[in-house]
Amino acid sequence: MNFNELKNVKVTISDDGIAWVNLNRPDKRNAMSPDLHFEMVDVLKELAEDPKVRVLVLGGEGESWCAGQDIKLFFRELDDKPRERHLARLANHEWRWTLLSSFPKPTIAMVHGYCFGGAFVQLFACDFAIAADEALFGLSEVNWGILPGGLVGKVIVDGLSYRDAVYYSMTGEQLDGKKAAEIKLVTQSVPGEQLRARTEALAQELAKKNPQTLRTIKESLRLVRGMSVDQAADYLLAKEREMRFLDREGGREKAMTQFLDEKTYRPGYGEYQRGAEEQGEKEAS
Repeated sequence: MNFNELKNVKVTISDDGIAWVNLNRPDKRNAMSPDLHFEMVDVLKELAEDPKVRVLVLGGEGESWCAGQDIKLFFRELDDKPRERHLARLANHEWRWTLLSSFPKPTIAMVHGYCFGGAFVQLFACDFAIAADEALFGLSEVNWGILPGGLVGKVIVDGLSYRDAVYYSMTGEQLDGKKAAEIKLVTQSVPGEQLRARTEALAQELAKKNPQTLRTIKESLRLVRGMSVDQAADYLLAKEREMRFLDREGGREKAMTQFLDEKTYRPGYGEYQRGAEEQGEKEAS
């Protein structure tokens, strides 16, 4: 895929395996159009299978992260075009939830400026969210005479306390990055000038870890939330066995050997020494 041909998304892959994916409609505060949705579907599918990519960061060009859906292009201009509207809705849901929430590598939302309405879906679909203190969040649907639909209502009830979800969706009150971190809408909030550095540091930390372990952890935690204790216990045991089978690095065995036999690894004090196979893969890519 030639990322240079994209008009609504900007993709850069750094040497350390971080894919920086920015929504690229800065003149519209990165409000999401049908064409942006179609491009993001292709981008996520491509990056999911790229061996060079170890972490994905979702950002936004210009002064905002994402101001929600483009009201004119996504709604009004598709009102009398049922086929086009159906395809746009499919792509909208596919990248913002289906592909992003199940992306096989860690994902980080790097939020600055506006994060409004529909943008809450991809915010919660990411594994982590680092926001600028000055970022502005809001569920403004109530002011338009509509409800937080298109999965927004679902993700806020699942991701926030019920009281906070009701308060912010019914009042439309805005909140900054600090408050967003306080109610766990985002993982962490930092001063705007530190946003890129903090996000990059987190991405680099994740890129050092065993990729199969990270993938299994994120898959497991997302699914066990809706299970009973017995279901979760059975599922997690199966995922543990699956992880050991799929892990080409043999991370568990190496860590135990280095801890028990070689005395070269202390859990909690950094990474176990990953093998030559993994290093070779990085150099080959």
